[in-house]
Amino acid sequence: MTSGNLLTDNPVLYEARFPDPDRLAGRWAEDCLRRYGSGPRVLDIGCGTGRDAAHLHGTGRTVVGADLSEPMLAYARTHHPGPEYVSADLRAFAFPQREFDAVVCLDSALLYCHTNDDLDGFLTSCRRSLVPGGLLIAELRNGAFFLGRTELLDTPSVSGFTWHGTAYTAATTLSVDRTAQLLRRIRVWTADDGSPPVEQRSAWRLLFPQELRYVLAAHGFEVIALYDGPGPRTEPVWRESDPPGETADGDRLHLIARLTA
Repeated sequence: MTSGNLLTDNPVLYEARFPDPDRLAGRWAEDCLRRYGSGPRVLDIGCGTGRDAAHLHGTGRTVVGADLSEPMLAYARTHHPGPEYVSADLRAFAFPQREFDAVVCLDSALLYCHTNDDLDGFLTSCRRSLVPGGLLIAELRNGAFFLGRTELLDTPSVSGFTWHGTAYTAATTLSVDRTAQLLRRIRVWTADDGSPPVEQRSAWRLLFPQELRYVLAAHGFEVIALYDGPGPRTEPVWRESDPPGETADGDRLHLIARLTA
């Protein structure tokens, strides 16, 4: 068995495993930008394959997509052109001061800030990069969902997809590290082409709604909206006519905050 990240090391497999033909995530982000009056300059931090950055670019915005994965950035430049794609660590990134009107951070990328120092680094970088009144828009797992709920932890889950005739199967086990406040994942990929299994270990910070409000306020942000759904990864999924929700009980959180200080 080898170790690594099958999907981020192979962006074409990532898009095959997580198809988004309707660009739900990008459309949701664009709806938030319009709803709360953002200017045109957007940083998509943790942009991955560039699908969402390219969608925002297609609406007429000036977009920079940033990620740490060089395979993802190379794929984005080829398959989702338009934005400028650069290498950057979301825990501490440096762009010119007041370079952007909004920072977008989707698909739980924010939760790779495992420590308080990581989170402070992210928000300090956002504050430096945003104009006064600029927006932070994030979509992420909801730590509060795991308070008293174990349905995602009780048994491993199995999922899969087929790409170019090869069937890929993933067996995933989730556990909560309460001391570190992390959701840890072990995922083993197998393929029917005879290649060795690949074991992937990853983790996300479990952040709670009130905790988010507190740390954002400490960095000069006012939370405008913080809710569980509807969103691009909820059931039912978000539609253009849907207003922001009013609860924070589900397994996803949707955050819109404005820089006020």
